[in-house]
Amino acid sequence: MITSVQKEILQNLINLYQTSAGKSIKGEEIAEIMGRNPGTIRNQMQSLRSLGYVKGVPGPRGGYKPTIEAYHNLNIPVSDNDSKVPIYVDNEKLEGLSVAKIEFTSVPHPAECEAAIKILGNIKTLNIGDTIKIGPTPVNNLGVIGKIVGRDDTDNILLVETNTIRSIPKKTVSEIGTNNLITLSPENTIREAASIFDENTINGAPIIVDNIVVGMLTVTDLVRAISQNNEDSTVSDFMSGKVVSVNKDMRIANAVEIMYKHKIGRLIITDDNNNPIGIVTRTDLIESMTNLKKFPITSD
Repeated sequence: MITSVQKEILQNLINLYQTSAGKSIKGEEIAEIMGRNPGTIRNQMQSLRSLGYVKGVPGPRGGYKPTIEAYHNLNIPVSDNDSKVPIYVDNEKLEGLSVAKIEFTSVPHPAECEAAIKILGNIKTLNIGDTIKIGPTPVNNLGVIGKIVGRDDTDNILLVETNTIRSIPKKTVSEIGTNNLITLSPENTIREAASIFDENTINGAPIIVDNIVVGMLTVTDLVRAISQNNEDSTVSDFMSGKVVSVNKDMRIANAVEIMYKHKIGRLIITDDNNNPIGIVTRTDLIESMTNLKKFPITSD
């Protein structure tokens, strides 16, 4: 059993170690964060070394590193940099912070659901009342949005009153998109495109030349052309050249991120040879995340 002071030292050691790319941490760095005398930290480090929670690194660049037992004692999973879970405040990603564990402490009603969030990094920059966004997690694509209602600096835990919980299904774009791709040619007229949209009940279609997507025409483009009495103009005069293609095996979570980044509502699905084979829309993505029969876990 370690004392509360030793636990705080270990927590700060792990926080600093996580953000130092594996470099050893000096006792003075921990002392500065904790507001304690460096000599006190060194004495406690000797005790933690004897317990197997800390190993010393000799030399001018030496210091301390946490052992696997330290992570286990603080109930922190050992993970690499590729599996970090981001934290955002006001849509701004917080550097040097990552989520180690999410535990839902009460789920009697969505409006009262609270989560205990174990954090790697200095949580003293986060304040009660802050609205934070966490995730997505690497395995289940879980995202949590809520307000901080409590903070435990010793165990590095935030208590969050959640207002949104989402988990994006582990499906690919080809599983939720349309694989019967309806296309247009640059020579098609606006009138012809309107007829194709109506017959196939679609709101957009790519323009393809020699199996290469050169543009996208949407219902909005059609309305603009017709309002200007350009029914006999070609679709190439009104199409958008902003087209993004993704491989058929791309996961939904990645597709959502790409749509958000490029501010578009459609992605062309391609096969392994980069041939266009389908289309996935923002509506497809929303339906795949909200029409979950087995686990409707979203609450707003």
